[in-house]
Amino acid sequence: MPVIPRPPEVRTMPVPGTGRNACVLGAKRRGQVLPLVLHFHGGNFTGGHPDDESSMAPLLAGAGAVVASFDYPLAPDHRFPVAVEAGYVALEWLSRQRGTLAGKDAPLFVAGEEAGGNLAAAVAMVARDRLHPPLAGQILVAPMLDPCTGSPSLRDKLGTQLACRWSDGWQQYLRGPMDAEHPYAVPGRAQRLAGLPRALILTAADDAMRDEAIAFAQRLRDAGVSVTSPVLGTPSGWPESLEQVPPDQCPCAAEAQEHLRAFLRPPIVPS
Repeated sequence: MPVIPRPPEVRTMPVPGTGRNACVLGAKRRGQVLPLVLHFHGGNFTGGHPDDESSMAPLLAGAGAVVASFDYPLAPDHRFPVAVEAGYVALEWLSRQRGTLAGKDAPLFVAGEEAGGNLAAAVAMVARDRLHPPLAGQILVAPMLDPCTGSPSLRDKLGTQLACRWSDGWQQYLRGPMDAEHPYAVPGRAQRLAGLPRALILTAADDAMRDEAIAFAQRLRDAGVSVTSPVLGTPSGWPESLEQVPPDQCPCAAEAQEHLRAFLRPPIVPS
């Protein structure tokens, strides 16, 4: 597999209004305008860190973006909606930093894997509902979108195992049963999806979250949202491998990065 280069520059920046930091990967050169991505790491809502090499942030940076991976508040100390609200504050902050970090009028994206995919989808909804900032797209990789954790793809992954780590993560994230009805907590069940930015929903044949990802992609299409939703055939080990090994050691990393690179390119507008 070809070597996926690491971004040349990594730095930590405080995110005002959150008491948290963002790990910023990559940097523009003079005269460049690059995609700018707010990234939410995986970790089942309860773990993970922005500078974990296992996150998708290095893959996004290697695909040509400047990436701000946000150190969002974790459950159970911070249950819904704390991480979503902090994520929206981080998005507003990043929007104001576009000229400095990625170039004037750089396209702004949200992205996340596993639990981070849930937060990215939720923050995209908040930005739509609050009419700012405009987003160029959302990237959801093996996203956790359904607290029922009863899909066939997840049952296949668990086999005879009785305990479900993702079910436990949902229980620690949600304050109670009523939160499961809130679209920002459970984007996969949101009733209003129109007006959301175009989406790349990336899953794999062996991904436990495959079924809910595919279902969400179809619901977005039905609402008039442009969606790209490839299912990688290469074994990925997702979503566990998103936390356990650097993505460039995964056999699917090169294929995934090509999808990221294509999605981050500016769309061609017919003349």
